[in-house]
Amino acid sequence: MATLQSSGLGPSGIVPGPLAQLPWRIIGLVIAIGMFGFVVLYSAAGGSLQPWAAKQALLFFVCLAGAVGLSYVPETFWALGALPMYVLIVAMLLGVELLGAVAGGSQRWLDLGIIRLQPSELMKPVIVLALARFYEMLPVGEIRKFGAIWPAAVLVGIPAALVMLQPDLGTALMICFGGATVMFLAGIPLRLFIGGILGAAVFIPLAVNFLLHEYQRNRVLIFLNPESDPLGTGYHISQSKIAIGSGGIFGKGFLQGTQSHLDYLPEGHTDFALATMMEEWGLLGGLFVITAYAFLIGWGISVSMRAKSRFGRLTAAGLSATIFFYVAINMAMVMGLAPVVGIPLPMISFGGTALMTVMICLGILMSIDRQSRRVQRW
Repeated sequence: MATLQSSGLGPSGIVPGPLAQLPWRIIGLVIAIGMFGFVVLYSAAGGSLQPWAAKQALLFFVCLAGAVGLSYVPETFWALGALPMYVLIVAMLLGVELLGAVAGGSQRWLDLGIIRLQPSELMKPVIVLALARFYEMLPVGEIRKFGAIWPAAVLVGIPAALVMLQPDLGTALMICFGGATVMFLAGIPLRLFIGGILGAAVFIPLAVNFLLHEYQRNRVLIFLNPESDPLGTGYHISQSKIAIGSGGIFGKGFLQGTQSHLDYLPEGHTDFALATMMEEWGLLGGLFVITAYAFLIGWGISVSMRAKSRFGRLTAAGLSATIFFYVAINMAMVMGLAPVVGIPLPMISFGGTALMTVMICLGILMSIDRQSRRVQRW
């Protein structure tokens, strides 16, 4: 064993040590999800690699390589860089308000010439890092005091408010959910969360009537009564339910979907990719996707439990929750159990920014996992 370690090889004596230390089972699971997404996008285009499948496959493997690269970054870097990264992303969100590019009626992107960057997506993992760092620095005896709550609430509230101005309700909710998860796991008393839920119950009707844009308000109202406007605002949800229901248990078969191929299902390659998939692959295809995500999120939770530092535990749990919120919100949205808020299904829906965010989460999780196993060996 000493000879293998000194030569830089893994236990097999063939694979280099740094590669042998990667969680290959999880990487294989991620590739399986991504390739299934490639098949779904190929079908959504009517059996063509263009315009979505080929581009998504390229982006997927580039982002996966980036995630593997992030796994070699020491955990201490994430801890020391958490708050500076938070300040940088907030500055970029302010830049979006001043100089951001407008597309689809929303101002969410910074045009950097080479690429269009959506800073609000980057805030999803960064808010987890920032709050984990804050609670790591906070003395344990202060965790149940008011000083442990209001700074975290400010850290979450500033980017959430800036994102709401874009407007982007789905991303703002994701930032709040990720921040609330870290706060809860850090030990903030449960009664404060109950009070927050009661306060939200009072605030939500006011927000729906006075703060949301008209199209956002319509989405909430249609969620409560989707049959009230089946050919207007409720069209997305109605057609999504039809597509999912028509798939049955085994589906209509690959390339045999009618809702997406006949253009009845809007956004069948992005937000409603799950409906496109379940029409052709049925309940069995949906169960495969849910099981794959469950294993992936479960692995993230196990990384949190094995982490040796408070920062590592909170970060791993918060990033796992971020992936969970992506999956849960999208699935609930597609099945009519939540308002349509524009959250894609990770690694299956077409889109580079959400894919990049999820891969950043996975890269940091692998970094924490690598650190934990290194400490355990010592």
